[in-house]
Amino acid sequence: MTGVGGAASKVRLSIFPLPGALLFPGLQLPLHIFEPRYQAMVSDSLVRDRRIAMIQPQTSVEGAPLFSIGCVGKIGEVEAMEDGRYNVVLEGISRFRILRELVVTTPFRQVEAELLHDDAGASLSAVERASFEREARRFADAQGYSVDWDSVGRLDDVSLINGVSQIAPFDAAAKQALLEASDLATRCELLVQLMQFFGRRDSDDGAVTLQ
Repeated sequence: MTGVGGAASKVRLSIFPLPGALLFPGLQLPLHIFEPRYQAMVSDSLVRDRRIAMIQPQTSVEGAPLFSIGCVGKIGEVEAMEDGRYNVVLEGISRFRILRELVVTTPFRQVEAELLHDDAGASLSAVERASFEREARRFADAQGYSVDWDSVGRLDDVSLINGVSQIAPFDAAAKQALLEASDLATRCELLVQLMQFFGRRDSDDGAVTLQ
């Protein structure tokens, strides 16, 4: 149950602040890029290092403050359209912590950040894994989800916990908390708590909150 190691040297990142769209290391996130400023960001990224940093703004207001932790993605698949739009698939590389936002002349925002070294080989105890899978089955049954549990059972712990964290139907604050979890076991424990909370809700509005 190992977690975050030391931080790397400072890096400059172009950021894509998008509410509700989180990326976790080792996972993929498809994006349709249509705003001119983010078209410019993708074009810039493609000629440099193909990296784009996903992070959530704290509100939906233009230029809103950002949460402190996001995830750097590397552009894998890319489809460039004649009108300037892009379809891209980001592949999660590393979480990062913002140190400061930079004053820039580009149409997209940039930050100085440090990369967080999560242990790709982290694992859960047998008890933690069994507890998670038991709660996940209850949650899926309660929500009417169809799940291939044989395939789930073959996933390694990191892929399972990060994968569920990225796709689970929780609100932005809950998913941000999952992204900020310091290690795999902490993220797993929070996921179990959120599934239990969601499963106990009587309302059908689909909203899940940490408040």
